[in-house]
Amino acid sequence: MEYMKRAIELAKKGAGYVSTNPMVGAVIVKNNRIIGEGYHMKYGEAHAEVNAFENCTESPKGAEMYVTLEPCSHYGKTPPCAERIVKEGIKKVYVGSLDTNPKVSGKGIEILRKAGIEVVTGIMEAECKAINPIFFKYIEKHMPYVVLKSAMTLDGKIATFTGNSKWITGKEARHKVHIMRHQLKGIMVGINTVLADDPLLTCRIEGGVDPIKIIVDSRLTIPLDANVLKGKCIIGTAQNCNREKQKALEEMGVNVISTKGQNRVDLKELMKKLAEMKIDSILLEGGGTLNYSMLSEGLVDKAVFFISPKIIGGENAKTPVGGKGIELMKDAIELENTNIISVGDDFMIYGDVKNVHRDN
Repeated sequence: MEYMKRAIELAKKGAGYVSTNPMVGAVIVKNNRIIGEGYHMKYGEAHAEVNAFENCTESPKGAEMYVTLEPCSHYGKTPPCAERIVKEGIKKVYVGSLDTNPKVSGKGIEILRKAGIEVVTGIMEAECKAINPIFFKYIEKHMPYVVLKSAMTLDGKIATFTGNSKWITGKEARHKVHIMRHQLKGIMVGINTVLADDPLLTCRIEGGVDPIKIIVDSRLTIPLDANVLKGKCIIGTAQNCNREKQKALEEMGVNVISTKGQNRVDLKELMKKLAEMKIDSILLEGGGTLNYSMLSEGLVDKAVFFISPKIIGGENAKTPVGGKGIELMKDAIELENTNIISVGDDFMIYGDVKNVHRDN
């Protein structure tokens, strides 16, 4: 177990760099000693198993390998890892979780076993699967994995009645959000957030990767000098949008996705098109209207709420989830696998949205 735990630790280092590939870690053990270890560091570059071999301190022949995900069996950006394992003379492979990608799905294990290598599957399977919810949803559902993030006061407000919201949470919580921006491929907000805050939506941590900015703007009312238009930006819009503005945006290099909705963006269609553009994950930092729409359409996989021990009150102060709302308590959107941690003076409560994958 200790070697697979180490492989999991290594795999997590690839967060934010390997999309749309999974995070994978590998450890090579010989005579009860780790002689090589590696992880998938960047999309298009060597996989975890190859890096582990390259880092070996001695010959891996006759050694055992622990890998968090089934070794690949096909030629893609890199050669098949299963063939490299055979070539290096590994005698036994412990696999955490199977790869549900149809290009792999059991084929990697089959190559190993046909070569006479003993393969043991399901080692810390739940823990290994838990590091790749983005990959598994993207591969199986062809939809982005969506994380709703919001910061609110103890009485459930995301701004005062005047609209002031800086800052609800402390610097530790805000740093945590920038880590999330680094780890997820895209960041999504509604047009009201752009008009009210003119945000940059960048990742401000050392070595971090900026997410692709995705704006939901049904009528294309976004100003042409908005901060979000600096860098890679995608705008989802409706049929009855401002076509002259669309042309101007496209001339600026903005990718405008016109969905089939007449007056409102068809969010499910937008998600499917984003997946086709290899956007496998999205951090949803929307206001109450967009958050409610995404939740009610079953498009949110995980919710992360930062709660500040402050009270501001106000009947007209906005809340994280607006819209029409749920009529009956029995129909409330529930979270499961919930956790709570302290982040500076604030609290972070997070969990998976229950039954989100029934249609998506």
